[in-house]
Amino acid sequence: MRLFAVVGIALMLSSCASGGGLNDRERYNRVIGKPVANPSAVVKAELSFARLAQEKGQWTAFRETAADDAIMFTPALVNAQQWLKGKADPAQAVDWQPHKIFMSCDGSIGVATGAWQQENGATGHFTTIWHQDDFGNRRPSKDVSWKWIFDDGVPLTTPLAEPDYVETEVASCKSEGRAATAPAGLTTKGKSGASVDGSLLWNAAFTADGSRIVFVDLAQADGSFKRVHEYKVDAPTS
Repeated sequence: MRLFAVVGIALMLSSCASGGGLNDRERYNRVIGKPVANPSAVVKAELSFARLAQEKGQWTAFRETAADDAIMFTPALVNAQQWLKGKADPAQAVDWQPHKIFMSCDGSIGVATGAWQQENGATGHFTTIWHQDDFGNRRPSKDVSWKWIFDDGVPLTTPLAEPDYVETEVASCKSEGRAATAPAGLTTKGKSGASVDGSLLWNAAFTADGSRIVFVDLAQADGSFKRVHEYKVDAPTS
């Protein structure tokens, strides 16, 4: 599939965070191992995930990259490792490409969204939430390891338009905990999470009518939160 644009973008993003190059302080923080947002790391993780699916098999790739407590909709919300255990890989893996990356200020969590395609022509959008393994305890010389903690794919009748570049947005470091308004009908049935610094909030839950909803909020410079990603999937009819 068309990974050509994303590969070049991943290289370009290696020196970028939310549209700009790293400043001297950010470079220093990275050298000494202090947490700093790096959206290109999530692009790299997502591309590696997609490539692994093609090389080793779809569900094998999901198992190898998921955290032990990762969750996914099937459409019930389940522990991913338990659901994936022993699941045979399809003959042809699904293919996908990241379009947007949202990241916490401290870089502990990143959210990738984009498009997927199947060999039979089916298409849709996906959301994958990644977190850093051993965040805050990593030595400067140690490579960062990423595992996904949530993954969901939703079919579409019309394919998503392919962007010219991967868009990135990083949360402000000045959050004051004023979360965005929750969607109407949201229930407590589901799971929510936050980055270590609290600048990125996410929720995967069900609404009162049985629909499932996923949304991501990012901290803004004024201390508020902005809803940067949200979608709803109607409840199954049977």
